[in-house]
Amino acid sequence: MASFDYSGKTALITGASSGIGLAFAEQLAARGTALILVARSADKLQQLADRLRQQHGINIWVLPQDLLAAEASSAVLDRLTDWDLTPDILINNAGFATYGVFEQISLQRQQEEIRLNCLLPVTLTHALLPAMLARGCGVVINVASTAAMQPDPYMAIYGASKAFLLSFSEALWAENRQRGVRVLALCPGATDTAFFAVVNAEEAAVGSRMPAEVVVSMALTALDKQRNYIITGGQNWLLGQLSRLVTRRRILLIAEKILRPRQSRWQQARPDKT
Repeated sequence: MASFDYSGKTALITGASSGIGLAFAEQLAARGTALILVARSADKLQQLADRLRQQHGINIWVLPQDLLAAEASSAVLDRLTDWDLTPDILINNAGFATYGVFEQISLQRQQEEIRLNCLLPVTLTHALLPAMLARGCGVVINVASTAAMQPDPYMAIYGASKAFLLSFSEALWAENRQRGVRVLALCPGATDTAFFAVVNAEEAAVGSRMPAEVVVSMALTALDKQRNYIITGGQNWLLGQLSRLVTRRRILLIAEKILRPRQSRWQQARPDKT
């Protein structure tokens, strides 16, 4: 299978200021890809852009945008129109998780989680895919998670949103695999980013954490092989196969035990218990 030629292409990366998004920016820049960097922090994006321009001599556009805002997708697409840019590569990386007992988490926050993890990737892909098809060449990478492989108690919306993203990506892969556009669902396990610290759920990290640059390298290798999805890491892959070996009920019981909040937090979530 032919490797994808990144040289001279333009990639739009959401959540580009840190973690997996940052690693994608660095590795694509090294391959000669121009970048459109999207995230909330203008300062971080500008520093990253300055560094990558100096290292690789590529064109980079910085697009500061709060992607939780209801009008975020329209704002991003309007800016692309202003700049007359039609990305060849779309990396839907931005996302976040909520953690805790479902009914005690803010409904507004969980709606934002669905909007960022599901609706934004759908909207951007719908807008940018036609130009890729017209050129007969393009890439869409959706950053899902091993959380997509089973329901996730105490991270119910996050797991459901990533399952949506995995299903959506694989359907697009099947639709477009003969049309010149490669689609990949990237399903990392625990990754060495600030994800779990931000969500205040360190105990939800299952297994050892993989460096973000390794996750991205594996994703790009999988893309060259025209894979529809990849679970990064052998241990994560094995966990992802549990559904073939045990019942869904058993998987749920295992997941609930693994993801259950620490005792102090669990007592706080259930004030009737002493």
